[in-house]
This record gives sequence, structure tokens and C-alpha cells, in this order.
Amino acid sequence: MADRPVRGTPAWLRETNDRTALSLLLEHGVLTRSRIGELSGLSKPTAAQMVSRLETAGLIHVVGEVSGGRGPNAASYAVRTDRMLGVAIDIDAVALRSTVVDAAGAEHPIAVTPLAARTPEDDVRAAIAAACEAAGVDADRVRAVCIGVQGALDPRTDELTYIETLPGWPKQGIRRRLEDALGVSVHIDNDANLAAIAERADGAGRDAGGFALLWMGDGLGLAVDQGGAVHRGASGGAGEIGYLPIPREAAALDPDAHDLQDLVGGPTVARLAAAHGVAGFGEAEEATDADSVSGTGSTGSAALDDLITALAPRVAVGVVPVLALLDPELIVLGGPTGRSGGALLAERVAALLREQWGCPTIVATGVPAHPVLRGAREHLLGEVRGALFAEVSRITV
Repeated sequence: MADRPVRGTPAWLRETNDRTALSLLLEHGVLTRSRIGELSGLSKPTAAQMVSRLETAGLIHVVGEVSGGRGPNAASYAVRTDRMLGVAIDIDAVALRSTVVDAAGAEHPIAVTPLAARTPEDDVRAAIAAACEAAGVDADRVRAVCIGVQGALDPRTDELTYIETLPGWPKQGIRRRLEDALGVSVHIDNDANLAAIAERADGAGRDAGGFALLWMGDGLGLAVDQGGAVHRGASGGAGEIGYLPIPREAAALDPDAHDLQDLVGGPTVARLAAAHGVAGFGEAEEATDADSVSGTGSTGSAALDDLITALAPRVAVGVVPVLALLDPELIVLGGPTGRSGGALLAERVAALLREQWGCPTIVATGVPAHPVLRGAREHLLGEVRGALFAEVSRITV
């Protein structure tokens, strides 16, 4: 990147103005030169110069015209969102889910790719290709990927841990290996952490000072948001709550359970749902959605209520250490189980804990679909926009 101009110089002022114009176009969408001037508080000639520089640099382009009343129509401009792209990826033991991310934050289709050969390069390359094909964009425009995994990456050593669902992926040097093989920037994060980012941006944690997300899927995870920053721990392994042994007093819930994963992990939830005759509970989004969860018999709602009654004490056991250690303002029940259980599960868990812990605020996830992808998308949105703003610094006059 070129050296930034000295603050207060004409070059610095031009760059500042250009960044302002680009920010306004990203925030508001299509704008005319006149409207950019109004929103920025700058004169029409200055706004025209900003637009001209950004257009010449290929960062914005004309997308239409707006009637100018008595005068000629005014050209309207938008950011060239195809200039650089990201791909958000959610990867587990059976499938890849991926979607394109552009600087405007537009919604793009989600591609689901069954896994075949299991190598990191093939996995990520397939996810990028599928996402770009679904969105109708050129894969050569992809500059960055964000990958959600059921594991943890140590930022100090580039080492993956807890990666039982990633056979064929090496433990050491994974990020550098992917960047060297694919030629893109790579960010790898735990799926629960990315889901917490989505809750902060679009879900139940949006207005909270901080919150804890109990992720309940095939595995269990805990993500802690501290005022908008996710706590990952020194080795990236914070929140691996599924490995906690269950307390003695909870053994009656499941005599065969040794840890929280045994007590309320995905396989256990599936067995409980089947035993209560409830179809679709806790399944992946590609298999079902929250509205399709129902009992298989004539008393579907009663069967679902019975399942929630059986499940709530198990989830409460997992919430207790969160309350004891973190005392968060809010606890969000997420993952496929939290999504399927919804508000009813959250209410039942809170009721079970009320006597000992006061009135803990426990809610269901506010992200209706694909929280891991949405969290990865939020990360990439900042990265792709940052790259566009860096291009402003390279504009020569």
C-alpha cells in the first residue's frame, strides 16, 4: 500500500473526501453527485471531483439516471461491488455451505456442496466455486474467505484443535497452506464464535452490552461477546464447553452421560426427539426449518411440549457454569437445537434456574437461518470494504 498522505495536505484532503464519498455510497446505495454533496456537506464542484476520481479508479460506476427537473438528467452512481469479493464458508463433517460477500452487503444465494475428497485445498476451492456459480460472479474476483469450522485455531501457532469433523485437514499451518494454495486471504474461526458475531449484528445480542451464546448442534460450544468483541482465549480454544464433565446431581438425567456433549449434544437430542415422536427437531437447516418441527402423531404440539420438558433440564445443566463463571447480561440459546426449541425452550430453561440464580435473561437465537455463514459474512464485509478503502489511497491525481 502507498504511504498515506500527511494530515492536512491537499492529498490528504482529497483522500479523506474520496473515502467519505465511498462511505456514503456503501451506506445509501445509488446516489447522484448532487446528493453526495448534500450528504457530505461539501460543495457540488468538490463532490463532482470526488466522483470523477472514484470513477476513474474503477471503484464506482454509472448505473442510471435521475430526472433533473428542467435541466438534464443526473447520472446516478454505485460502488463497483464486483471489484473484489469474499466467500463465507461453513464447513462440517458432511457438507460445505458457502455464499459470496460483496462490499454492498447484498444477499447472495447459499450453495450447499456435499463433501467428496477431504483435503483443505479441495474443500475451500469447491466452496468458492459453488458460491460464485450460484451468485453468477467471477471466482477470480475473490480476494478473501472466512471459514467457520467445528474446532479452534490457535492464532499464535496456526494450529487447529478439536477437529474431529475435519478428517484430512492438517493440524499445523492450515491458514498459510490455504493462502499459498488458493492465493486469497484466509480467516478461520470457530462456528460458535461466528454465530455470536451474527447475533451481535442481526440477532438477539444486537442491543446487549455483552452476551454468551450457547451453541447446541452436533457439538456444543460457548461464545462470549464482550461489548462487540468475541473472547477467543490465548489459544483460540475458549468456549469448548462440551468437554465439561456433568455434575453428580445431574447424573440422573442420563446415567450414561459423562460430559455435556453426551447430555445435550446433537446425537442425544436426535434420540430424544425420536423417542417423543417429534420430526425435524435439531436438524440442519437444509433438512428442515423451525416451522416444520412437529410431532409425528395426532398430538404433535403435545409431543413437542413433552420433548422440551425433557430437554430443558439438560440445557440448564450447560447454562449453570456460564452463569457461575461469567454472569452475562444475556444468554442466547443457538445452534440447531436452540433454533428448534425457540422461545419455549428458553423460557423453560430460565424457569428451572430462577430459584437458584434469580431471573437470568435467557432467549432463543434471533438469527433465523445460517448463523455461521452470517457471522463469516460480517467479518468479510469489513475486510472487503477495507480493501476498497485501501484502493482510495492509491488514486493518483
